[in-house]
Amino acid sequence: MKRLLIVLTLILATAFTAGAQTYGYLDTKKILDKMPEYIAAQAHLDQLSEGYKAEIDEQMKRVEDMFNRYQLEKPRLGESQRMMRENEIIALERDVKEKQRLIFGQDGSLSKMTEEKMAPIRTKVQKAVEAVAAETGSGIIFDLALTQGVIFTNPRFDLTDRVLRKLNLK
Repeated sequence: MKRLLIVLTLILATAFTAGAQTYGYLDTKKILDKMPEYIAAQAHLDQLSEGYKAEIDEQMKRVEDMFNRYQLEKPRLGESQRMMRENEIIALERDVKEKQRLIFGQDGSLSKMTEEKMAPIRTKVQKAVEAVAAETGSGIIFDLALTQGVIFTNPRFDLTDRVLRKLNLK
């Protein structure tokens, strides 16, 4: 009987301790949109992306124009000339697509630059989130910017404003 009482006491103590741990949510998009360094970095990356895109589009238009001229001249060209022009068009198109992959691909220069510019910002936000989690005793914090399918949130558990204050943002 004494053992049973001790076991029940331990179970209840564990249940109350586990219940003390809370959870919360935040919206990193809202936080990032208020960070001047994020806004500046995003604007710079968007500008670079648009410049690269315009350059690639221009080169693809050149390939298309070259192909259209070839189609018009094709009946007057000999077999070897046709093959040479086709190979030239194919090689140019391949070069443009390779350049596009090197810039916009998963390991492309734009992806690397994005990681380079955003890593310090993510670290800063993460440290603020961790500090708020420690202050509130939160065991889990969800990010509404990443979580799909959320149909209700209780404002009492919203930690976004606390993280903004921790980052000295309004």
